[in-house]
Amino acid sequence: MTNADEQHWDIEIAPHGNLFDLKLRDIWRYRDLLFLLVRRDFVSFYKQTILGPLWFFILPLFTTVIYTFVFGTLAGISTDGLPQPLFYMAGITAWNYFADCLTKTSTVFTANAALFGKVYFPRLIVPMSIVVSNLVRFCVQMLLFFIVMGAYMAKGVTLHMNAGLILFPFLLLLMAMLGLGLGMIISALTTKYRDLSFLITFGIQLMMYLTTVIYPLSTVKAKFPKYEWLVEYNPMTSIIEAFRYGFLGRGTFTVASLGISAIITVLILLLGIIIFNRVERNFVDTV
Repeated sequence: MTNADEQHWDIEIAPHGNLFDLKLRDIWRYRDLLFLLVRRDFVSFYKQTILGPLWFFILPLFTTVIYTFVFGTLAGISTDGLPQPLFYMAGITAWNYFADCLTKTSTVFTANAALFGKVYFPRLIVPMSIVVSNLVRFCVQMLLFFIVMGAYMAKGVTLHMNAGLILFPFLLLLMAMLGLGLGMIISALTTKYRDLSFLITFGIQLMMYLTTVIYPLSTVKAKFPKYEWLVEYNPMTSIIEAFRYGFLGRGTFTVASLGISAIITVLILLLGIIIFNRVERNFVDTV
């Protein structure tokens, strides 16, 4: 029998560690579990549904129609000269990915308490799997967005796509990081304060109205300059404005505003990682 000093362990589980430790080596070792969790999320969400993945198309399409009628036709809110369905669908597509990541990540601890208490694996894999599985939905909704763009271009509508398109992967990364960071913070807090779980839906809806999903930033600057800062310093505002600018050629986009959003997003993600790693150590005793 070998001595303890000569023994080699493939996995070592330690109760304490650096709060910034992402355990990337463990995550890579458990990458098969990540793919299984993504598949589970995808299958379980649409299991026993008649239309299945078609809901990826139906939900944003219905939302676009409603927004066009309520905010475009009845309220008469400006869309920066863009066709109303295209304007709203651009905002909805970007916002849905962020909101889905935030909503589902915010229940990681409470929804997986039984699993976390029975077996070891890097806990960060679960919120990461949510971000990846939502990416599949986002890609499908982007396909719908491209179809609508193509339909308008076939009608003769000129869309000024530009070099801002090269920022698309960066914008997608920012949306994922922001949703992941905020979701981990809320998930950690709900282990002790369950009341927060009732405020998530309301909070996300309120945040949407402070983001340029249903109105352009130019309208806020022109009509409500006093409250401009509430919208402009929302990290998602610059992301959505840059998204519209790249694909549709309209949007109040500056490199400085996107840079500020990126800084805020990174800070939120780092804070989320710190809180997540801290709560992970003893959350089973409080859930």
